[in-house]
Amino acid sequence: MSATVDGDKSGLVPDRVRRVLRGPRPEAVPALVGTACTLVGLVDVAAGVFPRFRHSRMHTLAEVLPGSTGPFAAALSLCAGVLLLLLAHGLKRHKRRAWRAAVILLPAGAVGQFVYRHSVIGALVSLVLLTLLLRHRGEFAALPDPRSRWKALANFILMGAGSLGLGLVIVSVHPGNEVGSPSLTDRLEHVLYGLFGFEGPVDYGAGVSWTVGYSLGALGLLTAVTTIYLAFRPEHPAARLTEDDENRLRDLLTKHGGRDSLGHFALRRDKAVVFSPSGKAAVTYRVVSGVMLASGDPIGDVEAWPGAIERFMDEAKAHSWTPAVMGCSETGGEVWTRETGLDALELGDEAVVDVADFSLTGRAMRNVRQMVKRIERNGYETRVRRARDLSDQELEQIRQAAAAWRGTDTERGFSMALGRIGDPADGDAVIATAHKEDADSPYGDLKAIIHFVPWGADGMSLELMRRDRSADPGMNELLIVAALQASPELKIERVSLNFAMFRSALARGEKIGAGPVLRMWRGLLVFLSRWFQIESLYKFNAKFQPRWEPRFVVFRNTRDLPRIGFAAMQAEGFVNVALPRLFPRHRPARQPRPCAHTTIHKAEHEVRAA
Repeated sequence: MSATVDGDKSGLVPDRVRRVLRGPRPEAVPALVGTACTLVGLVDVAAGVFPRFRHSRMHTLAEVLPGSTGPFAAALSLCAGVLLLLLAHGLKRHKRRAWRAAVILLPAGAVGQFVYRHSVIGALVSLVLLTLLLRHRGEFAALPDPRSRWKALANFILMGAGSLGLGLVIVSVHPGNEVGSPSLTDRLEHVLYGLFGFEGPVDYGAGVSWTVGYSLGALGLLTAVTTIYLAFRPEHPAARLTEDDENRLRDLLTKHGGRDSLGHFALRRDKAVVFSPSGKAAVTYRVVSGVMLASGDPIGDVEAWPGAIERFMDEAKAHSWTPAVMGCSETGGEVWTRETGLDALELGDEAVVDVADFSLTGRAMRNVRQMVKRIERNGYETRVRRARDLSDQELEQIRQAAAAWRGTDTERGFSMALGRIGDPADGDAVIATAHKEDADSPYGDLKAIIHFVPWGADGMSLELMRRDRSADPGMNELLIVAALQASPELKIERVSLNFAMFRSALARGEKIGAGPVLRMWRGLLVFLSRWFQIESLYKFNAKFQPRWEPRFVVFRNTRDLPRIGFAAMQAEGFVNVALPRLFPRHRPARQPRPCAHTTIHKAEHEVRAA
């Protein structure tokens, strides 16, 4: 019995066999080409750095041609190889500009391979890869990422360091042709001179000096050209919410904001937004390290969510960004996975307190009750008000205090942080403050701040907690209790507190009968809590007897999770890959060093049980 592959509908040919016969899938070509470019780039670099493995008649002919063809070809091969290595990641991400550059560089590398090393195989590999690029050029249509001119300085530093290291290799791989025994200092000096096109202190025989000089000069020229290009290319800053976008989002939140406690955080002005075709739903996001990072559920009518999600995925495909969603609800996760085919993983739980059920009475609330009573006896008083009810002077004092009490140089937070206090457009936000007279404080009697953002018409979500280091421990508990007790007057029925990562694993792992795997996982989380607020936030949240709402991360495939995690840590402010500031920003009046904080989880490190 036989069956044809083309047009086979009988199921007689297995899918795996059919895929092999038809060749690689189109979407797999960029990854294949990117990997191949890495290998070809390494071969080109090796061809330009290391001495020839054999001589040939062509070599003899090249030596007598004008212009020293051999050394020039070595430099050409070296430049092409380094550039191909730099372009490989862009090719894997379907970038159009990377494709254009590779189409130019591959023939140049092939020429360098053939003329300098006389490697027919190396040249053929480059040409085969060029053919593959040309045949599948439609797969490389991704638009460029947001960029800034800071990358020019980063390129100069990284390329300079790489050129210095590679130059030392070039200078040192000709021991048989060196004159004398140059020291490491002499070699380093020769490299530095060579990068700027001058002759250094190391001498070579048998024409090797020309090859080394051309190669070092090529590295210096490559560093200069790429830096100049990055410095003078048009700047494409990261997208920001326009005034019109923000107004449209606020309209959606007015109608549907009660659905998700993270909805108001979509109004961060360092996010971009895509709307559904009907305009009844939207997804906000930020692009970090090639990851298109959304947070929470889509905004707006659930029926229109699929349209907004489709626009989100189209935008990710157009730029070849990795799509991901952090902290969506169970309903949001179901819609995302159903509409896109993405996968979901439980990330943790959100603590939600129903105001009607909250009380300080009972054994379970004894620790919180005793702590609040003790702080009140020490002379502290609390005030809970809408932001619009505070004077401009009070708001400015709160802003300055919050900035001074921040534990890091940059503001942290993304998915559960708004990044501003007292904006006129956020008049419904709730600010709870603790006060005690202190003649030495530049902020008067202000000792602690908690900021809540609206969650629909009858809820609020904890956004930020800051306190003076000199204040008594327990300020967070005091202000949360004060906010919960004032909620009925403010017509608040539910309050979202901190987000506890891996809460269920911590809770189940400490129970009797937990298996060894679960106990091991809990032990790892407790260990990581030394640096990240995992266990401490869970215990802090549990003090207020909340109900737990699961939150999920949505991703394309498992191998993307490390990249998504790193991008999320960058967005939240845990990892900063930007260049250091030469001149730090002016901070308000000096205060005792504040404790570290994490606005992603909306709490400080001192939330451990008292």
